[in-house]
Amino acid sequence: MEEKGGYATLGLLYQEVLNVPGVLWKTKTPFASIRRIVQDNRFFFKIKPGLWALKSHKNNLPHEILSLIKEGNLREEEKKFTHSYYQGLIVEIGNIKGFNTYIPPQDKNKIFLNNSLKDLVSLNSVYKFTYEDVVRKIQSIDVFWFNERRFPASIFEIEYSTDFKNSLLKFLELQDFNMQMYIVSDKRRQREFFSKINFIGFKPIKNRTRFIAFEEVSRWHAKSYELMLTESKIYGSSSSPGSQRKE
Repeated sequence: MEEKGGYATLGLLYQEVLNVPGVLWKTKTPFASIRRIVQDNRFFFKIKPGLWALKSHKNNLPHEILSLIKEGNLREEEKKFTHSYYQGLIVEIGNIKGFNTYIPPQDKNKIFLNNSLKDLVSLNSVYKFTYEDVVRKIQSIDVFWFNERRFPASIFEIEYSTDFKNSLLKFLELQDFNMQMYIVSDKRRQREFFSKINFIGFKPIKNRTRFIAFEEVSRWHAKSYELMLTESKIYGSSSSPGSQRKE
């Protein structure tokens, strides 16, 4: 963690800590051990779900990381960092799962930890998988996962405080495609989500649209790393979630 600037996601810790030269983990549950270690508040503190930092580095963290620490009434700039943090987690999950990942042009220079989001995704432009007017309407969706046939497998909209309707209207444009649709937001907004998705106009996508809390995304991210690292031991190969070839 110190080598990474004093902060890291659980997934990154899983990947890096187990590969430290000369260190042998004798436990059968190393991932659980890492989770337990970072919860020792003498040395670590939680910035966001799935993101931890060293107390010794608290006053030297980058501005975008310090912004993530603040809760409650966030300024617009701080909301952007929160938005790009979860956007980055979802992109990395998609990369680990073998999908081609895409984010809209206006988000490519946003920061995820110490990287630009554009450095994480595997696609420079969205696939033209349907009519041009439809693609134009939906290409601002926060994250796309595309399958090997270049069709969308899953799409994600991250909503911090704005109305869910705009996101759901974009999802509605894709009702004829077999995909999963996700709204990512604070768990306290789940009731609001259900009140919107139950509108009769959203009936075509109701059964394919899920609400995911921010905490669930961070757990999904950590578990994806666990699975990737476990499979790499079995099959003898692994890849970084941000190292896919650009198209």
